This record gives sequence, structure tokens and C-alpha cells, in this order.
Amino acid sequence: MLVTVAAVPSCGSATRARRRDPALAAQAPSTSGSGSTSTSDSPSPSPSTSPSPSDSPSTSPSDAWATAPALETIEGRVSYYADSLAGHRTANGESYDPSALTCASRDLPFGTLIRIVRPDTGASVVVRVNDRGPWGRRHPRILDLSRAAAEAIDMIRAGVITVRAEIVRRGE
Repeated sequence: MLVTVAAVPSCGSATRARRRDPALAAQAPSTSGSGSTSTSDSPSPSPSTSPSPSDSPSTSPSDAWATAPALETIEGRVSYYADSLAGHRTANGESYDPSALTCASRDLPFGTLIRIVRPDTGASVVVRVNDRGPWGRRHPRILDLSRAAAEAIDMIRAGVITVRAEIVRRGE
């Protein structure tokens, strides 16, 4: 289990190279011009034959989920993992990678994809649930984000912010 600390920004560059989360790319829906999700009998390439996210630097693995309809919306405060937790095991067995677009949730299933929207700026990012938490009682939060996700919505300096979390795909 990872313990969350609202991290204080370091003097390092916030524009570090990020490794994209391959699980988001493999699960992304293909969409037609109408914005609807295609079915399995459509002629879309399988995840194993499609280009990897790193092949196309202009395309984020979460781009296909950025416009997906929300199944459920939750509003609340989020924080992000401390850098010192890099490499520790998450609740689903993965190693915490600060450059992956992941998050911790107390009750959403692993693999759930959530679009995090910052209402005050409109910035958004899609993350995948791979851990459990946050557990603090004094300042209740709905999610803990990875460092890359926190950078994507520009919350590093604030540490804890209010967001709208839109579930776009439920995990198993």
C-alpha cells in the first residue's frame, strides 16, 4: 500500500520526458466521426498490430478517451504521490511509476479509466486505477494521482485541488 503525501514541488524541471502508459493505449476505443464507440466487428486494428504510443509523439494514449462519454461523475479533492514512492508496489502488484498516467482509488475497480478535469482551468488527463487510497481522514480526498497526471493538469504547486472525475471505462 502506498502512503500519500501532498508533495512540495522540487526545483527540478516539470517538463521531464514521460513514458506513456501502454495499458491506456491498448484499451482505448476507436471512434467514428459521430463520436460513438466502434464494436468488435468493425475493421479497426487490434491493439497488438496498432502502433505503440511512443511511435507517434503527437498522440497521447489517452486521446481516444478524452472525448468518451462519462459513465459516472464524481467531484472532490485529489492529491498526488510523493516522488519518494517511485518503485514501490501498488495494490494491484505493479511498481509505481511517476511517469505513468495512473491513480489510486479507495473503491473503483483496478483498470478503471477516469478523465480528471480541473474545473478552474479546463485541463484534463485520463488515468488508470492501479492502487488503493487515499486514506487520510483530516483532508478527505477521492483520488491520488501519479506525478505525470498531476503535471498534466498543472497541480504540482498546489498539491491538493478540487476536480471533476469522470469515469469513462469501468475495470473488471
